[in-house]
Amino acid sequence: MNHTRRNHLKLLGAATLASLSPRMAMATTDATAPVIHEVQMLSKDPDDKKRRNIFKPDLICIKPGDTVRFIATDKGHNSVANTDMLPEGAEAWKGKISKDIEVTLTVEGAYGFHCMPHRTLGMVGLIIVGDHSGNYEAAKAAKQSGKAKSAYVDLFERADAQLGLPKEG
Repeated sequence: MNHTRRNHLKLLGAATLASLSPRMAMATTDATAPVIHEVQMLSKDPDDKKRRNIFKPDLICIKPGDTVRFIATDKGHNSVANTDMLPEGAEAWKGKISKDIEVTLTVEGAYGFHCMPHRTLGMVGLIIVGDHSGNYEAAKAAKQSGKAKSAYVDLFERADAQLGLPKEG
């Protein structure tokens, strides 16, 4: 190989890229970095046409500092925090109808949310942020009406199972 300036620069560039690649890979797979979780607001469940007016997923567990992006996949929906189902010190949110909204959750605990026009039809959801114990039982005991009541019973049963909590009964 000729030792020309051009060859030297090519080798230098290749060596620089090789030394950066592991650092760049580590930066993109950092387990402590905040994550964006997506929740779709849907009029019909694409996997079960009988289920209408849903959040998908309707139950998520995240780390403090993660963001939840509510996506208005179908028109006519929004995401609103249930103010009686928030950890102490947490901020409520209220999205506009048919608009995406992002919320970053930093306070650990359970967060209930709903679609304002479809809450009594059971369009509700639950987010567990980090250590759920601070307000979990209070959130579970919050008064609900219409189909939201049975939807939250189902959500908390699934959350209990996911969190490894004993079955009530």
